[in-house]
Amino acid sequence: MTRIALVVSDVDGTLVTKDKTLTEAAKAAAQRLHGAGIGFTITSSRPAIGMRFLIEPLKITLPVGPFNGTSIVDPAMKAVEQHLIPTSAAARSLDILREFGADIWLFTNQQWLTRNPDGPYVPNEKRAILADPTIIDDFAPYVSRACKIVGSSSDFDMLVRCEAKMREALGTQATASRSQNYYLDITPPGVNKGTFVQAMAKRLGISTDAVATIGDMHNDLAMFAVSGLSIAMGNATDEIKRQAKLVTTSNEEEGFANAIDMILRENAKG
Repeated sequence: MTRIALVVSDVDGTLVTKDKTLTEAAKAAAQRLHGAGIGFTITSSRPAIGMRFLIEPLKITLPVGPFNGTSIVDPAMKAVEQHLIPTSAAARSLDILREFGADIWLFTNQQWLTRNPDGPYVPNEKRAILADPTIIDDFAPYVSRACKIVGSSSDFDMLVRCEAKMREALGTQATASRSQNYYLDITPPGVNKGTFVQAMAKRLGISTDAVATIGDMHNDLAMFAVSGLSIAMGNATDEIKRQAKLVTTSNEEEGFANAIDMILRENAKG
């Protein structure tokens, strides 16, 4: 195996616990990477504002990839590269989410917008990204500025059906993928966590074979597919685990820290 020179990690379900805590063990694991001269960064379905609190404790100096890697921002949260959902695809996405009865959020580069402040997962998102939504009456003025649209629901089976309908309706105009069982993300076409990994490898002048990725959900498969070493979390479904090269423990059992130790052991083998 090619020696790993860069680690790219998902955030929710991977780097942080169920209650969105970054543990001391996770912080220490990131420092072990830095000490070994291995680059480290994160990519997430979160908006940039929801990744800011991780920069300092993890000592991240590389760009990070919010919105499922469809944007790239530096550690100061300044945009390096940004993509938007085509307006027609954004409008169609909203129609489909309404048809299925999902609670709808729209994210611009700077704002989290919702019509329903009492949506069932609003408290969860507020806790996760440490920001409050902007309450609006109509999404129409914002569809041309959408970085990500989210349908949230406690009906997981419904979101699976909605995802299939969304993919059929949007085709290559946008990407639809679940970042959690309760979140369906619609993001710009042609860019994802996989292209983020490729961009970071190019930035560092390394092959993607020298990149290790860690994740737990369907939106992480794009980065698994292009990295030399992919590690699924113990809390991932069997489907996700089958598409990874290694499996670590869950995010409630220091799975991220254990994954880092796996990577360091692989490098030590030469």
